[in-house]
Amino acid sequence: MKAYTVSELREMFLSFFESKGHLRLPSFSLIPQNDKSLLLINSGMAPLKPYFTGQEVPPRKRVTTCQKCIRTGDIDNIGHTARHGTFFEMLGNFSFGDYFKVEAITWCWEFLTEVVGLDKNRLYPSIYVDDDEAFEIWNKKIGIPEDRIFRFGKEDNFWEHGSGPCGPCSEVYYDRGEKYGCGKPTCTVGCDCDRYMEVWNNVFTQFDNDGHNNYTELKQKNIDTGMGLERLAVVVQDAESIFEVDTNKELMNEISKITKCNYKDDSKTDVSLRIISDHIKSCTFMVGDGILPSNEGRGYVLRRLLRRAVQHGKKLGVSKPFMADLSKVVIGLNSSHYTELKDRSEMIYKVINIEEEKFIKTLDQGLEKLNEFSDALIKENKNVLSGDAAFKLYDTFGFPIDSTKEILIEKNIQVDIDRFNELMVEQKNKARSARKTTNYMGADATVFDNLPADLVTEFVGYDNLETKANIKYIALDDKFVDEINEGDEAAIITDITPFYPMMGGQVGDKGMIETDAGVFEVYDTIKVMNTKIAHIGKMISGQLNNNDKVRMMVDTKTRHKTAINHTATHLLHAALRSVLGTHVEQSGSYVDSERLRFDFTHFKAMTQDEITKVENIVNDKINESISVTKKEMSLNEAKSEGAMALFGEKYGDTVRTVKVSDFSFELCGGTHIDNTEEIKFFKIIEEVSVAQGVRRIEAITYNTVIDFYKNKNELLKNIENLLKSNDNGVIDRLNLLLKEQKDLKSENEKLKKQISNIESNDIEAENINGINLVAKVVSDKNMNELKEMSDTIKDKIENAAIVLVGVFDNKPSIVVSLSNMAVDKGYKAGDIVKQLAPIVGGKGGGRERFAQAGGSDASKVESLISEARNIFNKK
Repeated sequence: MKAYTVSELREMFLSFFESKGHLRLPSFSLIPQNDKSLLLINSGMAPLKPYFTGQEVPPRKRVTTCQKCIRTGDIDNIGHTARHGTFFEMLGNFSFGDYFKVEAITWCWEFLTEVVGLDKNRLYPSIYVDDDEAFEIWNKKIGIPEDRIFRFGKEDNFWEHGSGPCGPCSEVYYDRGEKYGCGKPTCTVGCDCDRYMEVWNNVFTQFDNDGHNNYTELKQKNIDTGMGLERLAVVVQDAESIFEVDTNKELMNEISKITKCNYKDDSKTDVSLRIISDHIKSCTFMVGDGILPSNEGRGYVLRRLLRRAVQHGKKLGVSKPFMADLSKVVIGLNSSHYTELKDRSEMIYKVINIEEEKFIKTLDQGLEKLNEFSDALIKENKNVLSGDAAFKLYDTFGFPIDSTKEILIEKNIQVDIDRFNELMVEQKNKARSARKTTNYMGADATVFDNLPADLVTEFVGYDNLETKANIKYIALDDKFVDEINEGDEAAIITDITPFYPMMGGQVGDKGMIETDAGVFEVYDTIKVMNTKIAHIGKMISGQLNNNDKVRMMVDTKTRHKTAINHTATHLLHAALRSVLGTHVEQSGSYVDSERLRFDFTHFKAMTQDEITKVENIVNDKINESISVTKKEMSLNEAKSEGAMALFGEKYGDTVRTVKVSDFSFELCGGTHIDNTEEIKFFKIIEEVSVAQGVRRIEAITYNTVIDFYKNKNELLKNIENLLKSNDNGVIDRLNLLLKEQKDLKSENEKLKKQISNIESNDIEAENINGINLVAKVVSDKNMNELKEMSDTIKDKIENAAIVLVGVFDNKPSIVVSLSNMAVDKGYKAGDIVKQLAPIVGGKGGGRERFAQAGGSDASKVESLISEARNIFNKK
């Protein structure tokens, strides 16, 4: 058997199934499309769910893919076993109501034994315990002896995910030999060791689960095959683990250089090396598909994987950022097949590097916090760190519990690990409850789910804003009806439409649907079930019936203004990349007739100079009166010509491109103008942050810019009138007023300080056990004034403990300031303020020597002073 490379095996599989009539599709994005049941694509079939359910018609009844996947359910096994990884490539062949068990099993055997050349005597199929049909095929047709066919129960050999399509599985295991086994006499197929490796899984989707384990036979039976590419490479290359197949081996060599740890020198070190290797692949592919680090959802998965890898790097002695360098290796090894990695390489490096540097700082803060906790425990003669404190270190600072335990062992301190585990379980339960789903696709079921899969609404709205059509369905009050009458709010689905549905950030068209007998006003247009377009609106007059022939008319003025803003977003995108760098990618947009909003990847606020440059570039392109070319072409042709694709967007074989000379060239299905001069003007209104690594620009175009400047001019006139100055002198007048205000404020502060000093001289201290206590209410003092006053008193009175309460705007503020002697006697300002603040309806905190708090109830300030005296008297 030849030791084929990963790339060779991928191509062999896809070519083999192409020869069996399958359509080869490229890998889908890791971000699920219209599927709320998943955070990340975790199997080859996940992006194809609509074809399995029959909601959408597949491009062909036979499909084959190599799908990039992320799966974190086995994260604790990563690095410890030969076969587990968070990132993997899943080879798949799929049948949507075409062939079934006979062909699936036969082709599986043919590929493994005749194409790849695996030894037939080392292959062992498994089947679901009750699947006699699969047994007959393996036994009678393929010729596998009965004692080499293993029957497993529902947990192992029945695929289902809540409600929806499901069915029995038939897996194929490869015996890698005794050297990979556990040595137990009972070791056989299904053992947890690495000897018998599963390389193929045929899922026979033949049932529908109603969610309550009631199964009915599906009319359309499907085949869902999954085979881990890396696992197949392990078998073919006789590698010990997925980390030693050809592509991963090169990555491991680079990690060994950076960490100065040779792979296979030490078993503990090897675990860390494997984790780094696996996680950097996941991180690189996730960022390549537009996922950015965050504290929730898929962004949190990315952050967790990256941080886990960094922690293991630190464990191996790496003190500087290194993950971005490793991502370059991942891109180099995988970009020939996954071209998006190379296209977005600059952004991938930036995101990973920024997140790693940020985490290293957080880790240092966590170490400082851990030392704070341990010092306090030692001072109090305690030797157990609470589970709550350990969880805070883990959750807030990303400090691993193992590191916490290791550091504290050296100080003879233990961790309340039971409480820590309780909090971990609570966190996981919260995450699960936040992701409740309602159906197979994780979304609420609607009336549109019942539309026929083969129903298609033909969109003709690029060239025609008015057309005749036939009403196919009318939905009213979540059910299909035959007619609607005046006043009814409904959704109309036709066979043809000029109305553009809400897609790609562009709002749906408005307009009218008419017959001689009725008028329906369209408020919005949406796409439902992928190929159908629904017109949402209200019957203005008369009646419409199912199957009526209607006139459909788009609101041309609103459409044109929307198209202006959409073309402007393309110019904005190109201008941003020109000014800020090619790491800029669109991560969201909203376009209607009045404005545009554009979200893009960038890692700091734009300067005013950058904003001005971007504005000027866009306006220059508008003034150049450039033709906007819209053209349909194949996806491969568009990409080869340099067209930009958007993150996570799903494209067919034929795509629509929008080109503005050599300045902007994007894949886009939206509506656009014919010439940039139609935009007239472009103005950025706001640039803000919307998430870590994502900025947002709000902008206006066309006559809205004129209105904007009219309002600004009106505002300026009002300011001039107030300042009694003309536009030439308004700045000088404002500067003079601001200077006068500053001088008055400074003079006021000086007077306040003098009064505070006079008041401080009149304050007497009460000696309690050698500490001079000053506890007093002072009127009309804000927090800053209280701090200054406490400093003045401390300078004048030795060994002082100062509790001051100021009332300003009828709200109390509290300051507690302690001398070294007071702290040495066991008092802590932070603890004292926490006791006092609730008396006046407030809360606060601080350190040993100084603390502060705010409150809401000024009537209780004298009670607070009395309690302060009690605290010191009790001690």
